[in-house]
Amino acid sequence: MTDVFVPEPSVRLDVWLWAARFFKTRSLAKQAVETGKVDVAGQRPKSSRAVRVGEQLQISRGDEVYEVQVRGLSDLRGPAPVAQQLYAESEASLARRAEARAQRAAARNGYQPPEHRPDKRARRLIRALGDLDAL
Repeated sequence: MTDVFVPEPSVRLDVWLWAARFFKTRSLAKQAVETGKVDVAGQRPKSSRAVRVGEQLQISRGDEVYEVQVRGLSDLRGPAPVAQQLYAESEASLARRAEARAQRAAARNGYQPPEHRPDKRARRLIRALGDLDAL
């Protein structure tokens, strides 16, 4: 009787992050893993670590933190709807990101963009403010 070892399917972590569209390029995904912006089951992995279905990932990208569970594997980058099927984001993570987005929107609520382009006089004043020696 021979036991045949069938390896569980897996994909490199940096390739999966790129295929799931968390990062624009694979090198950005690799850099994020190396700088500690990605955790797998609470541990800091290497970019070559194998990702398997069912694992929990925490991904920090800019101001947002995603907590996802791997649902599928792919080493090819496809359209966004296909990429979103590769993972499931937790409800707590969705709520936290929505709350942070609302706070950022409230913080910039007081900004009023100008109604039109600056005229010649206003451009001169803007240039003068930028160049303190001109005053």
